[in-house]
Amino acid sequence: MMNIVVLVKQVPDTYSERRLSPSDGTLDRDATDAVLDEINERAVEAALQLKESHGGEVTVVTMGPDRATDAIRKALSMGADKAVHLSDEAVHGSCAVQTARALAKVLGTVEGGFDLVVAGNEASDGRSAAVPAMVADVLGLPALTHAREITVDGSTVTVRRETDDGVTHLSAELPAVVSVNEKINEPRYPSFKGIMAAKKKPVATLSLADAGIDPAEVGLATALSAVVSSQPKPPKSAGEKIEDEGDGGAKVAAFLVAQKLI
Repeated sequence: MMNIVVLVKQVPDTYSERRLSPSDGTLDRDATDAVLDEINERAVEAALQLKESHGGEVTVVTMGPDRATDAIRKALSMGADKAVHLSDEAVHGSCAVQTARALAKVLGTVEGGFDLVVAGNEASDGRSAAVPAMVADVLGLPALTHAREITVDGSTVTVRRETDDGVTHLSAELPAVVSVNEKINEPRYPSFKGIMAAKKKPVATLSLADAGIDPAEVGLATALSAVVSSQPKPPKSAGEKIEDEGDGGAKVAAFLVAQKLI
């Protein structure tokens, strides 16, 4: 029996326009549709497969505004059992380090504790690719990152990591933190039964005080990184049209050389 926690995040839909707030340089979350990050769907799927093999319970944990409940419900409709949502206006603008420390505190509130924490390698908005390892560091746990495959045998978790240099197998004693890449699986679609069941599954909503987090430890005012300036993406310029007057091939080659493509 395993108690597995999955860290998830609600992000702007990658198919919609994303922009920053002009007032403080943070992501304008109200300007676009929000979804459960795709890499987090794969993390949930990995946790559910482990649950199906070993038994136990899957808890979803997220940190974000009230609307992040939609992302939680998506994970619950896939098959997760319960969720914990850190929702407090004071976390607005938190950097990756603050986020990792806050999530570590929230993990300490999960009923029954945990044997394994699963997360995606990186969110599609921040793209820091560091939070899972940071959470592991704060908790003093092993971090097994960029997993293409996860297996658990007794109290040992093993992951297979594929890189340009080859295949690496990493093992650690539980509890541990594992982050997965986009090739680990294809997440299941929530069934109608799962969607209906998700409405009745417990979601614990915590404030900073509930999680034992000092407000001075989070938020834009004390963040270790911030956007200092930004500007809209420039409009796409027209392409260069080449007329073939017998020397079209040479003109194309010259263009490619100028663009350092050949």
